Amino acid sequence: MLFRSFVSATTFLTAVPFGGSIVLGTNDISYSRAFYPLVGLLIGLSLLILEKVFGLFLPELVNAGILLVSLLIITRGLHLDGFMDVCDGLFGGFTRERRLEIMRDPHVGSFAVAGCSCLLLLKFALLVAVCGMPTSDKSSSLLLFPVVSRWAMVISLQCFPYIRREGLGSAFHVDKTKTWMATAFAFATATIVSMILFGWLGSMLLIVMSCVALLIGWYVTRVLGGLTGDVYGATNEIVEVTCLISLVALVPFEFFKSLEMVVL
Repeated sequence: MLFRSFVSATTFLTAVPFGGSIVLGTNDISYSRAFYPLVGLLIGLSLLILEKVFGLFLPELVNAGILLVSLLIITRGLHLDGFMDVCDGLFGGFTRERRLEIMRDPHVGSFAVAGCSCLLLLKFALLVAVCGMPTSDKSSSLLLFPVVSRWAMVISLQCFPYIRREGLGSAFHVDKTKTWMATAFAFATATIVSMILFGWLGSMLLIVMSCVALLIGWYVTRVLGGLTGDVYGATNEIVEVTCLISLVALVPFEFFKSLEMVVL
């Protein structure tokens, strides 16, 4: 059960062809939330390795661009696609039904293009700033933000209703009474990683980002009556950027003093 859930989390959140011959059931998909922060850590580790390699001979600006493109490739752009659909739906419709209809439309609207452009520009600028940090802070930041953002998706899955009867996120809502253990495991993983990387202030950052996820879920539930798979992806993207902003703004002033650790 645990291995199958880990396979489900990996194949859903990344482009890694892991466990292709394994047939996953609904419970495997629902309980996979337990491993979201762990998969986020693996994504962060991949970014860190790329930064270490390309940082040897490329300037920070180019290195940040490579990290951004790599992040999109690793995640298949799945979360970004959800963010774009949410931008189109929330800003392009005026009723709940129309917004949900727009979010299901495969065509890309002007609000999606504008939102995607702003998000990628901001994320690129933040990654440039991260690449310019001292080695220890840079390594810790690259490892942390994917962990926190994947934990934010777990909050959305657990705390808010799913509005569609079918869709990408429907399998996660079979029986919420049995998923609290998986959610607790995900929280423990995210907390341990945060504290290892940035001490107790790392756990404070995790709490703040959790509040951001809850705020997003509350607002969208108020507008749409519940969440969709697109909203989960949008939550990941927004929390990623918010976490990076916090790290870039506070780390230079030693609000987050990373532990002296040897990474790679």
